[in-house]
Amino acid sequence: MQVKYETEATEKENALLLAESELADTRLRQTRIILTITIIAIVVFLIMVVQLIRANNLKKKANTELAQKNTLITEQKKEITDSIQYASRIQNAMLPPGDYLDNLLPERFIIFEPRDIVSGDFYYITEKDGKVICVVADCTGHGVPGAFMSMLGISFLNEIISKHRDLPHSNEILEELRGHVIKSLHQTGKMGESQDGMDLALYIIDMKARKMEFSGANNSLWMFRNGQLIEKKADKMPIGIYGHIDKPFTRHDIDLRIGDMVYAFSDGYYDQFGGPMQKKFMIKNFREMLIQIHNKPVKDQKRIMVETLEQWMADNSQVDDILVVGVRV
Repeated sequence: MQVKYETEATEKENALLLAESELADTRLRQTRIILTITIIAIVVFLIMVVQLIRANNLKKKANTELAQKNTLITEQKKEITDSIQYASRIQNAMLPPGDYLDNLLPERFIIFEPRDIVSGDFYYITEKDGKVICVVADCTGHGVPGAFMSMLGISFLNEIISKHRDLPHSNEILEELRGHVIKSLHQTGKMGESQDGMDLALYIIDMKARKMEFSGANNSLWMFRNGQLIEKKADKMPIGIYGHIDKPFTRHDIDLRIGDMVYAFSDGYYDQFGGPMQKKFMIKNFREMLIQIHNKPVKDQKRIMVETLEQWMADNSQVDDILVVGVRV
């Protein structure tokens, strides 16, 4: 009996030890699993930290490089802008000064609004032999390319008018100017070469004789007399290479009367987008505006035209250089 009891006690003790051993093994496995997971998590975390640090360093480096490039671009832009502004001062210096114009054309207005800092439109007004020569020109392009052409045009006009003892006729000046432009730009009419040039209106006023000559290259002349619009049409060819470069320009001879109002202009004003429908101002509206205001003093005409343009444009950007010259005889 005693032996049986001891045997059972031993078996129970062994079973308990086995259970404790199995529990210990289970706990050990769990500990190993937890340790493994923890190690893996730590490794993953460290990898992520390293990646984040690396990404942050790359981002800082990229931001530094970007900031350096932005600084360089800003400096280069400022240098370019400063150069263009200096070019604008040179271009403006080549235009006739106000006090000089006051003596030649006391009743006049000029609206001159470059789209960029410098302009492809230009006006040229001078005097020779008691006659006033007025040119309103629109060169190919705007901004810097147009400004180069405009300065060429002014230089050539100075040369043409000064070299002749007697002032040439309006059509002769245009033909000489065309020759200078073609020669200086090496234009031959071949495909792919420069097609640059200019459209312009040129008129010569002889106040004593009450006569005016007009010749135009794609830019016509408008004159109001007694409320009626008289249009002198330009030849449909530019100052520059053209299919019929030997074709002469037409000269229009006009008798003037006191009070005649003469307008020459580029296409920038009536090509401006704006209004409620975001459309061009259009030449018909430009004509109607002049019909309404041409009898007003020239200062009032300019004010009305500028205000009308500003209201039409609203928040729109200017699309082209704008030039309008009005002269009361």
